Amino acid sequence: MEKLVVHGGQPLTGTLSVSASKNAALPLMAAALLPHGVTVLDQIPQLRDITTFSHVMRITGASVQCMDRKLTIDASRVDFPEAPYDLVKKMRASFYMLGALLGRCGQARVSLPGGCAWGPRPVDLHLEGLKALGAEIDLDEGYVVAHAPRGRLSGGSYRFEPSSVGATVNLLLAACLGSGGSRIENAAIEPDVLVFCEMLTAMGAKLEGIGTRTIEVEGVAELHPVQFSNCPDRIELGTFMIAAAIAGIPDQPVVMTHTRSDHLGNEFLDAFQGTGAKCIIDDSNSTITVTAPERLTPVSITTGIYPGFPTDLQAQWTVLLACADGSATVTDQVYGDRFNHIPELARMGLMAHVSGNQVTVQGGKPLSGARVMSTDLRASVSLVLAAMVAKGTTHVGRIYHLDRGYEALESKLSQCGIQIRREQYDEFAAVHQG
Repeated sequence: MEKLVVHGGQPLTGTLSVSASKNAALPLMAAALLPHGVTVLDQIPQLRDITTFSHVMRITGASVQCMDRKLTIDASRVDFPEAPYDLVKKMRASFYMLGALLGRCGQARVSLPGGCAWGPRPVDLHLEGLKALGAEIDLDEGYVVAHAPRGRLSGGSYRFEPSSVGATVNLLLAACLGSGGSRIENAAIEPDVLVFCEMLTAMGAKLEGIGTRTIEVEGVAELHPVQFSNCPDRIELGTFMIAAAIAGIPDQPVVMTHTRSDHLGNEFLDAFQGTGAKCIIDDSNSTITVTAPERLTPVSITTGIYPGFPTDLQAQWTVLLACADGSATVTDQVYGDRFNHIPELARMGLMAHVSGNQVTVQGGKPLSGARVMSTDLRASVSLVLAAMVAKGTTHVGRIYHLDRGYEALESKLSQCGIQIRREQYDEFAAVHQG
């Protein structure tokens, strides 16, 4: 197993390049299964989740080749409409295969998903939505078995309560090649969904209401392959902005390139500027400069669906609050139990109290290095942020979680002055050594 070893106390300086979006890349890959032929996706990050999803796609008969952050997907032959448990259990986003295979093949057999070990994220919205669009669905020994009568979904209408990115994507994948029209209400409007819809439109899908809560889909007989470029990762951008605010040198800007600040949403940007950190966005919206303040002001946040404060940045925000002077809260209204990082941060000296879906952080107490363990993707990066500002050395274990969503993180941070390295370790032996 691998871990990151971080020697804290070194300032973050220089330029950080934001990688392409993982959360957008996976739906784009699923969409590439819909047309017959070769689709080329540019700006695809080199991540564990991308590798896993590529394997899932190959099972169906598609060819997937990756070179220099470019994916070439040949979906000329997709004749095995199944996504097996051994692969799907590794990441929840593999469940996109349900909509993709139902749209392409008129049938699908997809394992119920796995992923991060926190929070109930049920698939009921996906299944009920697909039923409303005409799918026949059964459960068989941990698999979802779906059929479209006469090979194509007849269409229909469904309203999400609550809104869901994954379910919105799955219904769009299935509906684009339907025989009739479909209406999706309270659809997700996250930037990842917007980019996904732009690719579907480029392939010939007939969509109206992109970027709004109501999307109308008129099914078409076929889609055609395209070449399409992914967008920057808004969660990585937010993570780097927080890193610059807590570990940067006052009056010495840290520059982030390949950005889309508008994808973060105003609630994050407003909260960030409330901390006293200076944030300058260039006219092209492709570069952001962050300058750390002399003292951080604590700002309470509440997560929400886009354009609210991203739930994927609340763990990182907790570390920012630890570095601020005073008390503030983090309330997660998206996932009520997403606080597995708190006990690990407490090992480093974090003063925090969890009550239901809210954690109260008392900032101002220096953090100290410790041996800590990643529990999910965003929790893992919050431990790295804490390690950067902690006194002494921190060992962050189980970083396979981190590798699911952050591309070459230690390399990027090393180039900006952080003393961080990757090491192999025996977790069982480490436990017995204390």
